[in-house]
Amino acid sequence: MRRPGRRLLGLCGGALLLVLAGCGPGGGAPGAPSPGPPSGPASSGAASSGAASPGGGAASGVPTAASGGPRWQPVPGESWQWQLSRTVDTGVDAAVYDIDGFDNSAAVVAALHVEGRRVICYINVGAYEDFRPDRSSYPAALLGAGDGWPGERWLDVRRTALLRPIIARRFDMCRDKGFDAVEPDNVDGYANRSGFPLTAADQLAFNRMVAGLAHARGLAVGLKNDLDQVPALVGDFDFAVNEQCAEFQECGELAPFTNRGKAVFEAEYGLPVADFCPEARRMRLSAVLKHPVLDAWRRGC
Repeated sequence: MRRPGRRLLGLCGGALLLVLAGCGPGGGAPGAPSPGPPSGPASSGAASSGAASPGGGAASGVPTAASGGPRWQPVPGESWQWQLSRTVDTGVDAAVYDIDGFDNSAAVVAALHVEGRRVICYINVGAYEDFRPDRSSYPAALLGAGDGWPGERWLDVRRTALLRPIIARRFDMCRDKGFDAVEPDNVDGYANRSGFPLTAADQLAFNRMVAGLAHARGLAVGLKNDLDQVPALVGDFDFAVNEQCAEFQECGELAPFTNRGKAVFEAEYGLPVADFCPEARRMRLSAVLKHPVLDAWRRGC
């Protein structure tokens, strides 16, 4: 959920994965757009839950990993909502929701499926979080430098024998709650000051292990940021999740996904929609403007 060293911080400090009690309903970052009502047919920020279902069908018509259905494959251009803080607003008019796997119950996922939505499970795989219920599962030898967010530390992704069962249990949780896919975060530790001498090869091996664990559970899996390794990993991942590729003029690096008919879910924080939506539409990216705290507010292209 972050781009260390470059990503904007919200006005309210603390881990953005938690419910930010100190933030007001529309809190954002300095220079972020006003949290006024979104506009346009594709950018409903708080649509009625009775709105037309973007994906169509009821829960029984949405085969999931838990029900043994075929693995979901998101396609370019699908609308999406990314909400990792505060209670999830299930009435936003988007075909795909990306929400926190620990903080949301099977009932929330089921409610979204009833509306025809597909649901992605946000899970941190490359950094330790001291606020998660499974924090005692991480041996001290795995913990490296802080990743810039309170309570989080980079993990030694070379230690796959130790990390594999922890990640597997987290993905089991996503599957058992009925999620369709996982968004594994912090899969670019080798490009950061992790506290370990990680190499690009170490990261590729870890990321492929993560993708394999998701696929073994019938879950689609997204590559989060890690743009330098897109050419090597596009065949292993079903979609991509990216922050600020328009702001940093990097969206072209995600073309290998859309060229293969795989979705790219893009979030921007500091640009007006007029500055990134035309290019996003041309590239068939699923682009939204979000507050950095990743609450329910959104403005889509």
